[in-house]
Amino acid sequence: MNEKEIKLILEDGTVFNGKSFGYEGSISGEVVFNTAMTGYPESLTDPSYKGQILVLTYPLIGNYGVPGVESEDELYKFFESYALHISGLVISDYSHEFSHWNADKSLGDWLKEFKIPGIYDIDTRALTKILREKGTMLGKIVFDEKDVDWYDPNEDNLVAQVSIKEKKVFGNGKYNVTLIDCGVKYNIIRNLLKRDVTVTLVPWDYDFIADDDYDGLFISNGPGDPKKCDVTINNIAKALKKDTPICGICLGNQLLALAAGADSYKLKYGHRSHNQPVLKVGTNNSYITSQNHGFAIDNNTLPEDWEPLFINLNDDTNEGMRHKTKPYFTSQFHPEASSGPTDTEFLFDDFVELVKKNKG
Repeated sequence: MNEKEIKLILEDGTVFNGKSFGYEGSISGEVVFNTAMTGYPESLTDPSYKGQILVLTYPLIGNYGVPGVESEDELYKFFESYALHISGLVISDYSHEFSHWNADKSLGDWLKEFKIPGIYDIDTRALTKILREKGTMLGKIVFDEKDVDWYDPNEDNLVAQVSIKEKKVFGNGKYNVTLIDCGVKYNIIRNLLKRDVTVTLVPWDYDFIADDDYDGLFISNGPGDPKKCDVTINNIAKALKKDTPICGICLGNQLLALAAGADSYKLKYGHRSHNQPVLKVGTNNSYITSQNHGFAIDNNTLPEDWEPLFINLNDDTNEGMRHKTKPYFTSQFHPEASSGPTDTEFLFDDFVELVKKNKG
């Protein structure tokens, strides 16, 4: 096997030498880590990873290959979007052989198809400890000594890069929900469709207020700094003047909070895993959640008519909020999972119930 050398360089000067198993090229981005044990097909197609070099801490990756592109409801059945969005992939041990009932190709071939470098045979535990202690930092994957400039994806409006370009309608349900595509995961659409909802997916900067024919507003997940989405924030602020139910997930939580008057900040190394424990405020109920975000909302900046809905039990950060009198609520975690636990899928039921009640 002809394994070619490739290296990961961090902005603090740390260098990890490894072997290439993806696209043979050099890239730069923000280096982040995810501690999930499974689910790399879903994670790599999650638009929230746009511009990032993803480190998977689970030691063996690639052993179950990559699914095919079967579709259902005009959505890829086994992926969370139409493409891979990571800039690069860093793992410890790559399985060149794969086996799974719906595997169509190897992980390495998939990376090559989308021109994404992959590096393995490095100490991802040591790398993760650096990121945990020093915080998320910029990095480069350099192949064949072909250097590239440093690139900080958070300086760009990444949402504009991954959002749909034109409005698209899914399903034919009883209730009309406008879904703002800030980098939506397909499983959000799937969860709405199976609850008798017609989903109108609109671009991040679409003036949905002008349509004024929706029964509920849903704000999706997505990549990058929420403050880059000023157009979306302004549109949501207009929606807050109405009484139509609103729900936001992940970036959607942050955008709704900013529209309400709260503030956001960047986390040291973010939450990216399937085992984040959150507590529902005012109860003894805790849930294990799937998360992927690098920014958070400052609970101390929530306006008087808003309150935290969920709190992270590891670091006490905001995991969602709700309006005290109007039908608005959010989650910072992913109730649609995929990949991850399904403990909190009931939040889709809660949202649709608000839509039903509001429509009468």
